[in-house]
Amino acid sequence: MRLPDTAHTSRPWRVHEFTPEFRLEDVWALPTPGGPDDFPRLVRLIASGNVPRDSKGAARALWVIRLKLGQIFGWDRPDAGPGPDACPGPDAGPGSDRPSLRGRLPANLRDLPGAPGLDFRALPFTPLYLTADEFAAEIINRTVHGVLHLGWVRDGPGRYHGQLAVLVKPNGLLGTGYMAAITPFRHLIVYPSMIRQIGQAWRAHGTRADPAPART
Repeated sequence: MRLPDTAHTSRPWRVHEFTPEFRLEDVWALPTPGGPDDFPRLVRLIASGNVPRDSKGAARALWVIRLKLGQIFGWDRPDAGPGPDACPGPDAGPGSDRPSLRGRLPANLRDLPGAPGLDFRALPFTPLYLTADEFAAEIINRTVHGVLHLGWVRDGPGRYHGQLAVLVKPNGLLGTGYMAAITPFRHLIVYPSMIRQIGQAWRAHGTRADPAPART
């Protein structure tokens, strides 16, 4: 279910501290009911990259099209050459003009140990931090500087569910146009299908032992 922006902005997430110029694009409740210690399992599920790959129909087609366009135009390549809409400099990844958010992290987040067992190589995101109830990762390419945020929201005594938020800072005219073009497809096709897949994967895998995140 898509949620109002306040479902994200009203909570004391740490991500608010270092993304003031980022625009909140989407907030979704995830069908991942669990207990207080199940959040690492959700992070592992998202990090696996299986959800987008397992999507079907139109959502799968759009995902493949986006990947192909990224290959053709160099949107996601770390060595993408400069173009009329690109930021100065040869790199599509972090650089002096588009630094990683990791440099903004407060010391108590920046110094957290990495989460063992998490492998983000299947997705174009770089983890920023993981706490007991919050995870953030970033992507920097020719279209956007984006943040994927996961939170573990309490529903009642011993009951929780996941919440997904996407924050973006478009990269010039290319990024602004790209975000505007994909908005209807994202809301009507991509996210509903992806969230169904997350729910199915969550139920199929059941509870299992996962590495515990650091607590702050």
